[in-house]
Amino acid sequence: MVYESYLKVTDNGGSAGIDKQSIEEFNENLKDNLYKLWNRMTSGSYFPPPVRTVFIPKKQGGERPLGIPTVSDRIAQGVVKDYLEPSLEIIFHKSSFGYRPVKSAHDALKECQDNCIKQAWVIDVDIKGFFDNINHAIMLELLQKHTAEK
Repeated sequence: MVYESYLKVTDNGGSAGIDKQSIEEFNENLKDNLYKLWNRMTSGSYFPPPVRTVFIPKKQGGERPLGIPTVSDRIAQGVVKDYLEPSLEIIFHKSSFGYRPVKSAHDALKECQDNCIKQAWVIDVDIKGFFDNINHAIMLELLQKHTAEK
């Protein structure tokens, strides 16, 4: 799973994280880097490093922060996503479109169009800072409820 996630990260490219290690530099010691990541993840001793923040311009003016994880953390995140997604995907509401596999903004617009024909009202939910503010104890409790993970 670590190697499969590594392949996806290398296909996507991207900038170096806070450790300033590029994908090319990660590749210089690939076997050891992947083993170290696998070992930490399987032993439960993996802790993600801080995320590098860069500010990118917004269309309407101003800037927004963008977090850039390290190469190894992007690989670790991919392992967790690929492992948990099949179990959790089946419990999402059919009208949920954010961060979902095989769902697009076009699918969301089609769903909105269909709903507007059936309903006289619309609810748009976008929780600013959701991942910064979620209660992690509740999130872990729900994760245990909906997966085999303890």
